[in-house]
Parts: sequence; C-alpha cells; structure tokens
Amino acid sequence: MDHDAAWYDIRLQGRLDPRWAAWFDGMTLTTHSDGTTVIHGRVADQAALHGLLQRLRDLGLPLLSVDRHIQNPGD
Repeated sequence: MDHDAAWYDIRLQGRLDPRWAAWFDGMTLTTHSDGTTVIHGRVADQAALHGLLQRLRDLGLPLLSVDRHIQNPGD
C-alpha cells in the first residue's frame, strides 16, 4: 500500500465540464448549483498534488479549498 497516497476534494470557484476529468487523470468533477466545481480523487503523493494544483492555476479558476482524506470518503 502506498502510504503517501490520499484522496482529495478540491473546490474551485467556477464550473468545469466533466470532460476535463481526463486532464486530471480521471478524477471526478462535480459541479454544484452555487457555481463551484469539486474535483475528487486519489493523488499519489505530494509531488502529484503540486502538479495538479499547477494545472488548476493555469486554468485561472480561484481555488476555494483542498481537503485531504486518508481513505476515499465514499468507502
């Protein structure tokens, strides 16, 4: 088991179409009626998390929160 891996919920201000999931290595994108998008999925380690955050920065959508979970919250 990879002890550095964790599940994340990353909330952004703005809407991303679910087709962007491929750009985020298959993570789940959920848009909400409040105009936010949550990206959810497993991230291998801190380096991968920083890479993901750089991609989000490049999109120009404001980052609202990053929540880390030891396991998938759906389990």
